[in-house]
Amino acid sequence: MSWWQRALKQLQSKLRVNSLKSFLSLFVVGIFLGLAVAACSGTNEGGSTPGNSATTKPKNVELTLVSFAVTRDAYKAIIPKFVAKWQQEHNQTVTFKESYGGSGSQTRAVVDGLPADITHLALALDTQKIEKAGLIQPGWETEVPNNGIVSSSVAALVTREGNPKGIKTWADLAKNDVKLITADPKTSGVARWNFLALWNSAIKSGDEAKAVEFVTTVYNNVPVLTKDAREATDAFFKQGQGDALINYENEIILAQQKGLKVNYTIPDVNISIDNPVAVVDKNVDQNGTREVAEAFVKYLFTPEAQQEFAKVGFRPVDETVAKSKEFSEKYPPVKSLSTVQELGGWDAVQQKFFADGAIFDQIQQAKNKQ
Repeated sequence: MSWWQRALKQLQSKLRVNSLKSFLSLFVVGIFLGLAVAACSGTNEGGSTPGNSATTKPKNVELTLVSFAVTRDAYKAIIPKFVAKWQQEHNQTVTFKESYGGSGSQTRAVVDGLPADITHLALALDTQKIEKAGLIQPGWETEVPNNGIVSSSVAALVTREGNPKGIKTWADLAKNDVKLITADPKTSGVARWNFLALWNSAIKSGDEAKAVEFVTTVYNNVPVLTKDAREATDAFFKQGQGDALINYENEIILAQQKGLKVNYTIPDVNISIDNPVAVVDKNVDQNGTREVAEAFVKYLFTPEAQQEFAKVGFRPVDETVAKSKEFSEKYPPVKSLSTVQELGGWDAVQQKFFADGAIFDQIQQAKNKQ
């Protein structure tokens, strides 16, 4: 074999070895990349992609809002603003189902199965009932600003035109010739606030015995306890019963905006009527709506949303809105404003005043014996 034949044979041998090594290297790299891609994609045998549910948002989301009746006009303005904001920021369409009614009846409906994603109710006691039913997790108050209180009002005294009985303070409701219209606190959330406004005014200037005596005298001046606040309002305005009516300031302002002439005063000693909002944890987890529901609740505390609540009669909980010229004049500060927390919180208040055999029942029993 000549030298050039030997050289050619050696070159061919090297090429075969190098080609084999290259092939093996490429084969191993191919397997590795294939495994990596499969692991990242998470594709299963059926071709579905489990990871997509966490990364790809559905185009449409529907939220169910359950609230007490007089918030409806505020939400007419708030919801479209949130929908537009969310669409712009997340490229996702949000639609709302809305349910409005008495706070107590709305609470019962949610407990009984109304699939609310969000509740906005007249008092924290109602939200606590939904919590006790296992639908809202404990600690809901701490998950949003202001301990969950998203709208607020105070108690107002409504009188007849010209105020012929001269009713200006809570004490005036105890006069012999005054008839008061109010609902039954055993069946109405609004009426519980009414009772607490009366009690608070008495306890500020006396002991519990004096407070019981005063509240008993006032309820002796109530000809009939209506089932709810709406019936009380109808009895006063439509049926002409009574000399005075206790109502929310926001209800009166809204009535004025709709053309009804109302004579009223805001007593200097008053109670803060606080309305909480909460995400219904069990429902949003089942519906896959937690992210949007929590975003909507947080949006309700923004100045943009608080302005809409303030326009329809609620005292804004956002300080910048409350201090603005438009609303500081509309809602002058109350000289002595108490809270339910100062009275022990709703659990204590319920047991002390409204449970079976508690102070309100005792007042009614005393009245029936007269």
